[in-house]
Amino acid sequence: MVYIISYKLQRPGQDYSDLYNAIKNISGTYWHHTTSAWLVETNLSAQQIFETLFPFIVDDNDELIIFRLQGEWWGRLTDQSNLSWLRGRSF
Repeated sequence: MVYIISYKLQRPGQDYSDLYNAIKNISGTYWHHTTSAWLVETNLSAQQIFETLFPFIVDDNDELIIFRLQGEWWGRLTDQSNLSWLRGRSF
């Protein structure tokens, strides 16, 4: 299963490296697409991902949401290796 992890980190200058490392450790297969969005392939549920990452949310007003991706996708990417990553996943 592929999930998108999206967050809104409210306080500039905070060290969120533990959060980023936790996202990378959810699965060996991930793609950090934009500043605040990651795609990960894992057998965990959205709730399990959330519970894994929530301890690394630093501020009370930070936001975190997890979506399971299903079905089709469409987009334009300049980096062809990213398209290869997407094409290799099952939704």
